[in-house]
Amino acid sequence: MRRVRRARDTRKLSHLRPAGRAAVVLRSGWEWVSVEGPVRIVRPDDRLDDVPPDALAALLRDIFTAAGGTHDDWEHYDRVMAEERRTAVLVDPARITSNG
Repeated sequence: MRRVRRARDTRKLSHLRPAGRAAVVLRSGWEWVSVEGPVRIVRPDDRLDDVPPDALAALLRDIFTAAGGTHDDWEHYDRVMAEERRTAVLVDPARITSNG
């Protein structure tokens, strides 16, 4: 039987909450860019004022497709994301650095 990992189980969220900040590094070959800033966490239990409750599924889809993901059955994708209580972590860019 497969254990479903819940968003509340992740160590990343337990570190992001108190810190309130994150750095994300994106790399292509030898070029990279780092984005640092405060985070906003959007999940079923933590809503943001500017993200209505019914918009979380669309936000998760947007993030997935922006990263190059595709899916044959979006309704199934939405159900799985809701069951697994998936989370969107949004970084508000306060500092951007790069070697390019």
